[in-house]
Amino acid sequence: MALGTKFLSKPWLPSKLRMVHAACISFHKYMTDLFEEEKDSVHSSNDNTPRDRNLMTALIQASESEKEHIGTSTGGLTETEIYGNMFVFNFAGHDTTAHTLTFVVMFLAANPMVQEWLSKELRYVFGQRSPGDGWDYHADFPRLKRCLAVLMETIRLYTPVPVAKWTGPQAQTLRISEKTIGIPPNTMVIPSYAAMHTHPKYWGPDPLTWRPSRWIKSRDPSSESLLALDNEELVTPQRGTFFPWSEGERSCPGKKFSQVEFVATLAVLFRDWKVDPVASKHESIDDARKRVFVQIETDSAQVLLLQMLHPERVPLVWTKK
Repeated sequence: MALGTKFLSKPWLPSKLRMVHAACISFHKYMTDLFEEEKDSVHSSNDNTPRDRNLMTALIQASESEKEHIGTSTGGLTETEIYGNMFVFNFAGHDTTAHTLTFVVMFLAANPMVQEWLSKELRYVFGQRSPGDGWDYHADFPRLKRCLAVLMETIRLYTPVPVAKWTGPQAQTLRISEKTIGIPPNTMVIPSYAAMHTHPKYWGPDPLTWRPSRWIKSRDPSSESLLALDNEELVTPQRGTFFPWSEGERSCPGKKFSQVEFVATLAVLFRDWKVDPVASKHESIDDARKRVFVQIETDSAQVLLLQMLHPERVPLVWTKK
């Protein structure tokens, strides 16, 4: 993705990278066909014509509207920019959430108390309503703070894209301890996600522990009833200490979508089900859960994203509650 198709076409590259090149070419051809089809559809229809909308349609319509607004044919998004947005949305909107869900399911399988903590919220919010009985984004999503806490804690420790380039057009200064460091314009800066996301100054004495409850605070700590769940709030981290979706004006545009997608999936999975590791012969369930922790720590690596390499080595069993 960062190297570009021209580089990936080199014949001396490993076969896996050449396969990536072939996939990029195939994806570009598919996007070209879809772009021409949607562009013709936009130009041939009027505002009163009902039409299925997708991301490509939305980008083309936004681009055409911008051209009309400024009165020139050179405004709006270029064809290449639309392709780039489509690639990013397709790439960022699938693997990131999928890999994060893998980590989450593993962590929950090893943490039955956190599973129960999560299920308590799901039972309270949804009651007897099943996913097909009117789950409502506006009414339900803001109340699922523990679900979001599980997401935040997981990507704090296992950020899918743990590197972000930063360049600024103006000189910057950083104050570090007693030193002032000057950064020239257009200098690439790559902050360490792992260091910032696990710094004891910001995350307390147990920064390497997966503990979703660190993200929850209560407006009324003295309340112990289920109604206390409505008093819970999601902790907002200090600016510059948590940036799995990057931060600032160029933060990930799919941040909210990924949160809603993740929370909905987690709610469906854990409202009526629980997950446990399958204990091997002569292994207790507690030892099996410890094995899951070890697998998470030793089997995670950066491929295109940070992911578990062999999650299939930890068989799980789902049981209806």
